[in-house]
Amino acid sequence: MGYLRLTYRLPLILLHLLIGTPVTVLCQTRPGWAIRVGQRPLSQVVSRWWSGVICWIFGLRRRVSGEFTPGPNLVAANHISWIDIVLLHSASPTAFVAKAEIGEWPLIGWLAKSGGSVFHQRGSHDSASGVAAVMARRLQEGRKIAIFPEGGILPGVGVKRFHARLFAAAIDTGTLVQPVMLRFTRDGERYDDITFLPREHFVGNFFRLLMQKKCIAEVHALPQIDPAGKQRRQLAGEAESVVRGAFESDISSG
Repeated sequence: MGYLRLTYRLPLILLHLLIGTPVTVLCQTRPGWAIRVGQRPLSQVVSRWWSGVICWIFGLRRRVSGEFTPGPNLVAANHISWIDIVLLHSASPTAFVAKAEIGEWPLIGWLAKSGGSVFHQRGSHDSASGVAAVMARRLQEGRKIAIFPEGGILPGVGVKRFHARLFAAAIDTGTLVQPVMLRFTRDGERYDDITFLPREHFVGNFFRLLMQKKCIAEVHALPQIDPAGKQRRQLAGEAESVVRGAFESDISSG
């Protein structure tokens, strides 16, 4: 059945890239930001549509709960798969802080760049300092910035430790932190194999997910955390705690 799914999903991806992507790119120009659809600029509406179609083609049936508040926020989410970026963007358009190599990935790299994401060289102190400055500037401009504070897609199941460094931008600008829990389920149980399997590269994972059965992709926007009076580690610890609690909660309660 996986190869059967590939025979129609792959053409859908190509069709979406050929038609949907140019439309989305055009809407990221100045007129696209000026035209309003309800309370949102056309650029964000179309960008969410583009991401939502990608999720649908990959068999993800989204279940979004909680409230993504408008305006500047530092979104802190757990990280399971590369498709987390598309999933989170489909729920609430946001710029990401991502490792530099993601900018070269198919689909995801384009989405990240078009959304104004900030790229950093992992392990570089100069890069980290520059990223912190850009994050603070974007937040002061009223933008929403998303981080994956676990530091990447790590082996093992469950929420990993949230690193504190990138939370400094929220403290320096007085911006609320929006913890977000991501989880994938199938047939009433958690589906963990959506992440990279041992020794699996991006292309292999891309096609494996394209062949997968449908699953539920949960996006839970959790209550915001005020950074006032908190140190980075304390703020990161609070965000980690609420995300882990939601992740480990009964699936039926979601």
